[in-house]
Amino acid sequence: MAHAATTPTDLGVRSTLLTDKHAEYIKSFTRLWEGTDKIEFVATEHFWMSGIYWGLSGLYLLGRLHEIDEAAITDWVLSCRHAGSGGGFGSSPRNDAHLLYTLSAVQILALYDSLDLLDADEIARYVAGLQQPDGSFSGDEWGEIDTRFSYAALLCLSILGRTQAIDMEAAVGFILRCKNFDGGFGCTPGNESHAGQVFTCIGALSLAGALDKVDQDLFCWW
Repeated sequence: MAHAATTPTDLGVRSTLLTDKHAEYIKSFTRLWEGTDKIEFVATEHFWMSGIYWGLSGLYLLGRLHEIDEAAITDWVLSCRHAGSGGGFGSSPRNDAHLLYTLSAVQILALYDSLDLLDADEIARYVAGLQQPDGSFSGDEWGEIDTRFSYAALLCLSILGRTQAIDMEAAVGFILRCKNFDGGFGCTPGNESHAGQVFTCIGALSLAGALDKVDQDLFCWW
């Protein structure tokens, strides 16, 4: 019976992170908006903004962010701003503004130390306008509620230094109502615990300075 690979010698080439290949792969997607003749152009347009952020983050971690045309990226990001939304960004210039893509736009410009290109107050008003009376956040004007959006709102405003724009107490209260008997969190009150929601809820509570409201023993058991 073959033994499991446990040492670098056993793993062979798998023991080495092929940074050049990873970087080239990521770079091949950083100007998707130009490839109008490719299937990827149509199939992925609905999440370009976040996809580009994920890719740029990978390059940053590899120490290769400088290999991307910064001006082309920042110009494209700014072209995705929807004036009619009050300051939100879409996943592409022809997609509606959404909280998730607004966060990704802010994160991209933060990676490039270019937050000065944004109107922070305008974005803060857009995010605040998505907060509901119960403290939750909708992702866009169509009203879907999810604790992912609470996290996105708090993170976006934290990066911009504008957390005072929202009702933080209400935001924390909504997240806590999404906590379940097992210590996890759901996307809305009464929904099952899920790892994605656990991450976003704990992250949001951390940003709000409210981790003391979490039953850490029960949460860690989950």
